[in-house]
Parts: sequence; C-alpha cells; structure tokens
Amino acid sequence: MSAAILNTAESSFTPRRGHYYLDRWMLFAVISLLSIGYVMVVSASLHLGERVFDDIWHYPLRQAGHIVIGLLMALLMAKTPLSVWEKSGPSLILIAIGLLVLVFIPGIGVKVNGSYRWINLGVARLQVSEVVKLICLLYMAGFLTRHVDDVRASIKSVFRLILPLGLVFALLLAEPDFGAAFVIGFSVICMMFMGGARLVEFVVLVLVGVGLGVLAIVSSAYRMERVTAFMDPWADHLGSGFQLTQSLIAMGRGEWFGVGLGSSIQKLFYLPEAHTDFIFAVLGEELGFAGSCSVILLFGLLVWRVFQMGKAAERLNLRFDSLLAYGLGVWIGLQSFVNIAVNIGALPTKGLTLPFMSYGGSSMIVMCMVAGLLCRVHHETQLDLEDQMKGSSSWQYA
Repeated sequence: MSAAILNTAESSFTPRRGHYYLDRWMLFAVISLLSIGYVMVVSASLHLGERVFDDIWHYPLRQAGHIVIGLLMALLMAKTPLSVWEKSGPSLILIAIGLLVLVFIPGIGVKVNGSYRWINLGVARLQVSEVVKLICLLYMAGFLTRHVDDVRASIKSVFRLILPLGLVFALLLAEPDFGAAFVIGFSVICMMFMGGARLVEFVVLVLVGVGLGVLAIVSSAYRMERVTAFMDPWADHLGSGFQLTQSLIAMGRGEWFGVGLGSSIQKLFYLPEAHTDFIFAVLGEELGFAGSCSVILLFGLLVWRVFQMGKAAERLNLRFDSLLAYGLGVWIGLQSFVNIAVNIGALPTKGLTLPFMSYGGSSMIVMCMVAGLLCRVHHETQLDLEDQMKGSSSWQYA
C-alpha cells in the first residue's frame, strides 16, 4: 500500500531542489484579475482624470505604478521564509496598533469623508486598515500555531489570548472602518475553527461577532441609513439610495454581453466611486453577464487553489503555512464576495475594494503581497514534500 502511495505521489510531483515551485493556476487567476482590473480602471477613470486633474492618464499611470510596486513587494514576500513572519507576529501586531493610533494624530492622519483611515506619507497616502488586515492574519496564524492547546482548552483562554485583536477592532471602529473590522473578524474566527477550536467555541465567537456587528450598526446613524437604503434604494434614489440605484442601472444595461468596452454611461459622473468600490458595476455594464461571470469564476479558481495549498500544508503538518493559507483564502473570498454583492444590490453599501481590481495603492500593493505570501506557502510545501518523499513513502501531495 505504501509503495502504491509513493508511486502516485511521484507521478504528480518531480523533486527539483533549487527550483522555485509556483502554482500555475493561482498565478493565472491573479494575473488575469490584475489585467482585467487595470483595463476597467482605465475605462472608468479617463474622464475623471481629465475633469479633476486635466490629465486623462492620471489614474491609469498611478494604478500602473501601484501594480509595479505591488509586484516588487510580492517578489520580496515570495523570497522571505515563512518562519520570519511566524516569529514576527507579536511585533507586527504592535506595529498594527501603532499605525491605527497614528491616523488620529493631527498632521499625520488624514480625514476623508468623515473617516480617519489614512496616513500622509508626503508623496502618497497609506490606508492603514489594508496593512492591518494582513498583519492580523500573520499574527493569528502564528498565535494558533504556538497556542493550539490553549485554543482547544476553553473559550476563556481564547478570549484572553486574542486580547490584542480586540484593541485592533476597537481602533478600526473608532476610525470608523466597519468593513475592515468585519473582514478581519470573520477571517480570524474561521482560522480559529480550522486551527482546532471546538465547535461550541466557534458558535460562541460567531454569535459574539454577529451581536457586536448589529450593535455597531444600530448605534450609528449613517450605518442604519445604508441598511434602510439597501432595503428599498428607490425610495430615496436621489439621496441615500443614489449609489446603489446607479450601480443597479449599470448592471442592468450590461445585459448578456455588455454595451462594449469603454462605452459605459453610468461611469460618466452618475455612479460614485466607479473606479474603486464600484468597478464591478462598470465591468458589468461594459462586458455584461458574460464578463461578470468570468471574473467571479476567476475569484473562485483563486480561492479554490489557495485552500488546496492550505490542505496540502496541513497534510504535511506545516501548521503555520496551512493556517495562513486558509486565512488569506477566506479574506480574498469574503472581500470579493462582499464587494460584488454590494454592486449587485445583494448587501448594503460597504467601502470594500475588489481585490486585485479596484483602483487604490494600499489595497493593490497589499493584495500583491498576499499573492507573494501564497507563492511562498506553495513553495515551502513542495520543498517539505520533497524531503518527506526522501525519508518516507507515506506522503502524497494532491
């Protein structure tokens, strides 16, 4: 039996020490999303750049710069051993808390649309919550690797050990950035469940998260306004429901195959944030149902491959690698799902970008870093498999 397993593994994997292993399907999905996203940003922003900056190439050139910097950071992440991030978790979470505090300091933090989410770097602005998302998942993967027995022991131990994340959530809600807090909270809860937390603890954490989310909504007038606008956007289509109704019009105009690339009407100052949070609505209008489904399938392919990486690492007992892959997969899947659902009117309006596609330096660079981390997870899993195959005949990579 063991010989048969080894033969099966060898048939799908050829050891090549010194070779950097890449998941081609994951790279295909990421590169495709980056390419389609860039084309849509160009289409959705030319008129805006001309009006605001008298330069039609203002946004396309900046987005190209974001992608180049992001790819360089991805290369750095892909070359850095995961053990470095595992050991750096406690230090990184302190950096995250420090960055969240900086946004409230006058002269450093920048207030936009009533929210303190950015730090002024002089030549650019850093949206802190994007960096914090990544740091929290790195911290949590290391935390669960080190304290798996405590996590499995009792719910009290779980709450005591994740106290630093509670401070992160409080600072995010103070900005306010409910979307980032939701993404981090949901991803962390899923990581804890996959990291060994008992079902009862998982249910308790979900209920606590839902309760805090409802409390955050009902205690904020603008969040309640978004929910009521979502329930019936046409009741105030020129006020609170304006953005959603314009997005629905864009999606409806696209029909099966779209009105043609560059031919969107809604992006012409009708649909707010067309090149950022509502890039999917412009895509739906210009490329139609077929284009929208293609992007959804690409996200599905990406998330599937990421979870396959986590599963492979888990089989090889690479706990940190597997938990990190699972967490990053949940993050990508959840944020893309929420953004698309908001664009089609299935969820209330929320300020979350579409990963790898929306305009924005902080989001684009961090998501490229995520892709680099996933490349590293796959590479180290393959290297470990190579070592396991040399010493044992009972391992199989699938």
